[in-house]
Amino acid sequence: MPTPKKKTSRSRRNMRRSHDGLEAPSMAIDKKSGELVRPHRAHKGADGAYYYKGKQISATNS
Repeated sequence: MPTPKKKTSRSRRNMRRSHDGLEAPSMAIDKKSGELVRPHRAHKGADGAYYYKGKQISATNS
């Protein structure tokens, strides 16, 4: 197996890893309740029902 001819510097190694950092998930504000929600996902409201795009998609869980 071939081996590198020269040592990779810390700077070059770290530049290669520059895209590996974690980023915060995107958030949207729910129009009905005003709370932060993940976009394109159903979320549970305070009443226990699930909402998507501001509309109720399931009944409350009793």
